[in-house]
Parts: sequence; structure tokens; C-alpha cells
Amino acid sequence: MKKIILIVCVFAFANSFAQTAQDTTKVYKKRVLETTEVDFLTSYYAQDGDNAAVSGGIGTEELTDITGTFVVSIPLNDDDVLTIDAGVSAYTSASSSNVDPFDDDSPADPFQASSGASSSDTWANLTGSYSHSSDDRNDIWSAKIAISSEYDYFSVGVGGSYTKLFNEKNTELSVNTNVYIDTWNSIYPSELRPFGENGNGLNNSLFTQNTITGNTNYTPRFNEFQDEGRNSYSLGLGFSQILHKNLQGSLALDFVQQQGLLSTPFQRVYFGDVADSFIDNFQLADAIERLPDSRLKVAVGGRLNWYVNEILSVRTFYRYYYDDWGINSNTASIEVPIKITGKFTLYPSYRFYNQTAADYFRPYEGALTTDEFYTSDYDLSEYTANQFGFGISYTDIFAKAHIWKLGLKTIDLKFYQYDRDTSFSSSIITAGFNFVMD
Repeated sequence: MKKIILIVCVFAFANSFAQTAQDTTKVYKKRVLETTEVDFLTSYYAQDGDNAAVSGGIGTEELTDITGTFVVSIPLNDDDVLTIDAGVSAYTSASSSNVDPFDDDSPADPFQASSGASSSDTWANLTGSYSHSSDDRNDIWSAKIAISSEYDYFSVGVGGSYTKLFNEKNTELSVNTNVYIDTWNSIYPSELRPFGENGNGLNNSLFTQNTITGNTNYTPRFNEFQDEGRNSYSLGLGFSQILHKNLQGSLALDFVQQQGLLSTPFQRVYFGDVADSFIDNFQLADAIERLPDSRLKVAVGGRLNWYVNEILSVRTFYRYYYDDWGINSNTASIEVPIKITGKFTLYPSYRFYNQTAADYFRPYEGALTTDEFYTSDYDLSEYTANQFGFGISYTDIFAKAHIWKLGLKTIDLKFYQYDRDTSFSSSIITAGFNFVMD
């Protein structure tokens, strides 16, 4: 009997010790996110060029855009984090203003901005995501939902990912997938609208109140899109490996399948075998962009990051991309963070990009009426681009500077200059501020 009592006591003690150990593990388990973090991101973007798709491959591409985004990451407990991402982007565009170049009193000209409603717009986005990490932090699941809207489209997206770490967290495998359901509110070039369903053609006031020059028998090829939906499905696979205490490499493979309306309704096309018609200096569209209703994109790439010493690191990236529209592209970039003090780091960078033209790309008046598909969007043309960047960051892990109850942890400022071997160029200034909640 005494032996039985002794065995029961030993078992009870062992069980109590195991439970205490588990409780201790829970109490002292490192949280995925220690406290609420708030990021404020903003940017100013400007571009220019002479190959606007809105006016059929000619005309100004001038555009400016200002964005502001708040990202709030909230630890729900030791293992779960909720992130809310809300952003607004406001732009003014000389090129998109020429969707309707005849809506003011000034002469219409593809190289001049119109003052109509399409000259500016606001884009808004709201994304919510949730992530869960296992107790040993070797398994991470996440899910998200996103909503965005602009004057001519509305989009809803859902996605999820799973990440597995093993080999003492030196190896990482990940998979992610996303689905986006978009709906266009098709807006067509103003001179084509009278030739749509129930339109009155050349009897419209646009033509009776303005003089058509050149080919006065203006008869464009135009049919409104019947299906204004577009669905996008993506699958991404990732592999990351610590190769050495100072060297890390990663590989990524991405697939994107799109279905539906992939043409942009307000982008004009001019046929080389049709006589030109004008109002003022603006050439009237012969048609709008027509592209296939499906597109498969595949990209494979890799990164190699080398920690040289406490002052210098080297980050490299390469990606090869192709799709079934005939585009093949190469992207290569390098960034060299230089830590100049304990709190300040410089970020010089360079990015190279080139691509072949899509099978359906035609320059201004390069399309023919016998073509099934055609576009004069120079984003789908053959080109080479170079981007130079420079940034500086400030980091204070103790977040001594405060704004209300928020401690300022990091500041990032970056500038990028982008130039194609066409007439297109752009520049962007970005700023990011990371705060932690007291």
C-alpha cells in the first residue's frame, strides 16, 4: 500500500512539475510582437514622357501623385497579430485628362492637359490581415482581405500564406496565394461614346459644335465592353537559407493568372490604314485598346544578402519574368547599406530592367484594321530602364523621442530616379516613420 501511495505521489509531483514547466514556458514565451506598432508612409511621385497610351502612343505622360498610408500592427496575444493597412493616393494627370480633351474652351492637343474631371482622381485602399505563430515560432499562418476603389474600378481581394521554419530556423519555406475580383466602370474616349449603344454618331453635339478636319467621314471601330469583370489569381513559393553566418540566399517562384477585361477602356489606338480625323490638334481615335481576355505571368528570382561587417552589407536581387503575351524581362538590382553611426545608415542602390515587346504592341499608327488585338501602351513595348536610388535611415531601438504615446523607432527617407530609353522618366521621394506604443 505504501508503495502504491509513493508511486501516486511521484506521478502527481512529476505531472505538477511538467504543468509548471509548461506554464513557465507560456509565461516567458517571447511574443511575436511586443507592443502595438504604427507606421506612417508617404510618397511624392512625378513622371513625364511623350508616349501616352490615352492618346494612342503620342502626347504627354505628365502625372503627379501623393500617397499617405497608415499601418497599425496590434498584438492580440503572444502568438497572434492583427494588422490594418489604410491608404489614400491622390493624383493629377495630364494624360488621363485627355480621355475627354474637348471638355473646356482651350484647343484640344495631346501634348497639353485638359481641365476636365478625368484630370485628377483619388484611390483608396483598406487591408486587414491576421497572422498566427506556433509556440516554437516554426509555423506561421496568415490571412488577409483587401478592398480598394478608384473612379473607374472597384476591387476586393483575399489571400493567405503559410511559412515553415526548420533546421534551427536556418531554412524557411513559404507558400502564399491571393485572389482579386475587380469590376471596371468603363470610361471611353469622349469622341467614341456617340458611336456606342444608342449613340447618335456624327449627329452628336461634339461633332456639330466642332469642325472635323482631315478625314471628315469619321467612322471609328467601336463596341462597348460587355463584360467589365477581371479576376486575378496568384500563387507564390519561397525558399530561404542561411548559407553562412554572414550570407543568406532566397529563391521565389510566382504564378499569376488573369481572366476578364484586361484592356484599358480609355486608351486610344490609331490605325495606319485609316485616314486621320482631327478636332483642333487632337486626332480622333480609330479604336480603343483590345487585348486578350486571359494572361498567364510567371516570374522566378533570387536574392543574396551578404553581411560584410558591422559597417557594410550588400543586397542583390535578380528576377526573370515571362508571360503568354510575349513579354520576357530581366530585373537586377543591388543595394549597399552603409552604417555610418550607431543610428544612421545610408542606402545607395541601382536597378536595371529590360523587356521585350508584347505580341500586340503597336506604336502610333502601327496597328491595322485587320489586327485582332492591338495596344499602343508603351508599358508593353520593348525598352530598357535604369533606376538609381539613395536613402538614409535613423533607428533608435529605445524609441526615446515621443509623439503623444508613440515612441519614434525609425525614420526612412529615400529618393529614386527612373529613366527608360524611350522618352519616359520618373522620380519618387518616400518617407516612412515607425512608432511603438508605450
